[in-house]
Amino acid sequence: MAAQTAILSGEQEALDIIRNNGILQIVNKELSPDGFSRPTVLAGTSAGSATFPGPLIQGNKGDTFNIDVVDSLTDTTMNRTTSIHWHGLFQEHTNWADGPSFVTQCPIAPGNSFLYRFAVPDQAGTYWYHSHLGVQYCDGLRGPFVVYDPHDPQAYMYDVDDENTVITLADWYHPKAFQVLAHGAAVSNATLINGQGRYPGGPDASLAVVNVQAGKRYRFRLISMSCDPNYLFSIDGHNLTVIESDGVSTTPVTVNQIQIYAAQRYSFVLTANQPVGNYWIRASPNTQLAGTPANDSFANGVNSAILRYNGAPNADPVTIAPSSSGVIGITESLIHPLQNPGAPGSPYPGGAHVINMTLGFNAGAFTINNYSFVSPSVPVLLQILSGTQQAQNLLPEGSVFGLQKNEVYEININGGTAPGGPHPFHLHGHNFDVIKSFDSSEYNFKNPVRRDTTPVAAGETTTIRFVTDNPGPWFLHCHIDFHLATGLAVVMAEDVPDVKSNNPVPLDFDSQPFRNTSVLISTIFQTFYGLYGLLLHFIL
Repeated sequence: MAAQTAILSGEQEALDIIRNNGILQIVNKELSPDGFSRPTVLAGTSAGSATFPGPLIQGNKGDTFNIDVVDSLTDTTMNRTTSIHWHGLFQEHTNWADGPSFVTQCPIAPGNSFLYRFAVPDQAGTYWYHSHLGVQYCDGLRGPFVVYDPHDPQAYMYDVDDENTVITLADWYHPKAFQVLAHGAAVSNATLINGQGRYPGGPDASLAVVNVQAGKRYRFRLISMSCDPNYLFSIDGHNLTVIESDGVSTTPVTVNQIQIYAAQRYSFVLTANQPVGNYWIRASPNTQLAGTPANDSFANGVNSAILRYNGAPNADPVTIAPSSSGVIGITESLIHPLQNPGAPGSPYPGGAHVINMTLGFNAGAFTINNYSFVSPSVPVLLQILSGTQQAQNLLPEGSVFGLQKNEVYEININGGTAPGGPHPFHLHGHNFDVIKSFDSSEYNFKNPVRRDTTPVAAGETTTIRFVTDNPGPWFLHCHIDFHLATGLAVVMAEDVPDVKSNNPVPLDFDSQPFRNTSVLISTIFQTFYGLYGLLLHFIL
C-alpha cells in the first residue's frame, strides 16, 4: 500500500493521499464540516482518518491502480452496502471495475471488501470517485482522483500543481440523503469547499484556506462533487485561464467565472499577481441554501473559502465580487480540445448512427423514452457474462440500448418535460464530443468541447457523438443523484458479443461475497420511498 498524509496549509486538516495502491475504508462517522453534526458515510485510508472529502488518489498516465474498498459500515439507518465509481476513467478491459451497482457489479456487503484493479494507459487529468449505490454519495462518500501527465503539453503555463491545488465543491445536507430524496426538491444546507463551509444562521465554522505565493502561477483542479446544484465559481480579483475540461486538455481561454455542473471538472491557471492579502473564493449554487438571507448568498462567509497570499493576516477577506456587467463566464462553445479536435462521423446532423432520447416525468419517476430505470436483480454485466447476447433481452426492459462495435453514434437528448434541470448527463467508459450544447442552436463538428458530462435542459436538445471502441455495458445518466435514484438513466450495451473476451474478470468475480438479496431489498425500499416523496412534491 502506498498511502501518505499531506499537511495542508492554513486552517485545513491533514489530507490523506493514496498513490496508485491503497485501501479505502468505508465507515460511518459523525461529522460537522459546517458546525452541524450529522451521521455520514465516509472514506479514509483507515477508519480513524475517514473524513470529507475522501483521500486524494494520485498517479501518472500509464499507471495501474489497485484500490481495495473495505465495507465497514454499521449504521442500519443508511445503506450498509456500497460500490465505488472512478468517474471519468474509461476502464478499458476492466468494465467489471467501473463501479455502478446493478450495472457492472453487485454492491459490496458489510464486512467484505472488493479490489478494484484498473489501468489508465492513455488518460491524464482531473477525475473523482464516489459511491454508485442509491444516493449514498450525498451522505459523504466522494473524493478527488488526479492522473498527472509527466509530459503535459501545457506545463509551461504553471509553476505549481500538487495536492494543495485541488479544489472540491460539494453540497451538504443536514438530513440523511434518503430523507432529502423523499422530500422531493433537494435544498442543501451548506456549500463545502475542500470539505469546509458554513450554513446560514450557523456558527462561524472554519473555512478552507488556499495559500499562494505572490508571483507564482498555479494550476487549480476544480471538481464538482455535487449531488444536485451547479455552481458559479470565482475568485475575487483574479482571472482564471481554463486549460482542461473533464480530463481533456483544452486550448486556453481566460474568464473570471466558471459555471460548473454536478460531476464536471475544470483545470484553470491562476497567476498570483494581486497585492498580498485575502480574497474570497466564491461558489454560488443555482438553488440557494436553506435559510439564505434575501439578496446576500455570501453573508458571513457562506458559499465561500479564502485565497490567502503568503504574508497576509489570518483574517476573513473584505474583497468584493465583480458586478454582473464585469463577469466573463465560460460556455461550452468557448472550449476546444487541445489535441485531435473534431467530432467523429460526417459533418452534419445525423451523420452517424442516431439514437433519440426524450426526458420525462410521470407518477413521481423520471423517464427516458417513457421508461424509468429500475435496477435489475442481476447486474447487466453478469447477465452478459451468463450468456445473454441480445441487448433487447437485457434487463431492465426498455432501458438498455445496444450499440454495434467500432461505429460512430450520435445521441440526441431532449430535455422534454423533466423538471429540475439542467440535467448534467454523464456517460461511463467514454468521452464524447458535444456537437450541439444545450444553450446553443449551432452545431460544431470542427472542434467541439470533448468531455464526459454535459447539461441537458427542458425542451432543448443536447447532441453528443462518440466511437464505440470500448465493449461493455456503460451507464448513461443524469448526475443529479436524486434524479438518477428515481429513474433518469439508461445502459448503453456496447459490442455485447465481445464484452466477455475484452473484459476478463477476476477469477473469483462470480463468487465475491457481496451478492445478497438484502442489498436489492434495501435499494428498492429507498428508491420507492424517494419516488413517493417526489410524487407528493410535484402534486402539492
